[in-house]
Amino acid sequence: CKSGSDGVLYAGGMDGSVRSFDIAASASTVIGQHAPPSDEKSSSACSCVATLPQQQAGSGSTLVASATWSKELKLWDARQSEAISSFDLIGKAYSMDVDPTNNRIVVAMSGRKNAFYDLRAGKLELKLERDSSLKFQSRCARFFPDGNAIALGSVEGRVGVEPLDELGLTRTVKKYAFKCHRANDMVYPVNCIEFHPKFLGTFATGGCDGTVVLWDGFKKKRLTALPSFPTSVSAIAFHPNGGEIAVAASYTFEDGDREHPKDELFVRKLLESECLPKAKS
Repeated sequence: CKSGSDGVLYAGGMDGSVRSFDIAASASTVIGQHAPPSDEKSSSACSCVATLPQQQAGSGSTLVASATWSKELKLWDARQSEAISSFDLIGKAYSMDVDPTNNRIVVAMSGRKNAFYDLRAGKLELKLERDSSLKFQSRCARFFPDGNAIALGSVEGRVGVEPLDELGLTRTVKKYAFKCHRANDMVYPVNCIEFHPKFLGTFATGGCDGTVVLWDGFKKKRLTALPSFPTSVSAIAFHPNGGEIAVAASYTFEDGDREHPKDELFVRKLLESECLPKAKS
């Protein structure tokens, strides 16, 4: 689920639909529908959604990108409820993000593949496909605040930071990876990554170990580990002023169907000292 403008949310459904939700009116509208898969054993579930501001659409509308497990990527005009452009992906879509300049989209897929699309023409244009630097399946992908690199989280309890040299962008961070969300011999998937809106390079990760950790992405240092939550952390989000973090604790079935704690949403205040990047040495 992603927020748009004017109190509207956008979300993808297990049936392949893309919907807008008007919060004030408590009303839902289908703005797009992905095609059903050709293989009956596959799913057309819309696994990720991203929104772009109205000025990018150029017509007072909002552009909504959506991708599916059936390997389809579409860009929708929310006002017209029609697809502007469409691509066949080379893998199932697991995560998607729009860079801070609203010029590019990254889609993290099965097979350790990442695809980058340009949006500056008001439509999707494939610019780069490449393998992830991580050895196992990606769960999440996020652009750095300057848009010149991405951070990937994997099922192996590892985060990879990857510059985007192939796109002709200035390298502001070196390529590296680090282990996280591990306890003794147990390795937990990294479900989510979000960058702090105030401190450049500070990001938080949430994992199936029920923890949220803040990192300095440029100094490669851990900043803060929040107290553990009752179950897997499935999603996190910072308040726009950076003073609070919302944490969704929801079992993500990493151990199959079993008894688990109820789904809960937590909001925690953050001290500046918990998020402040390390001083230069």
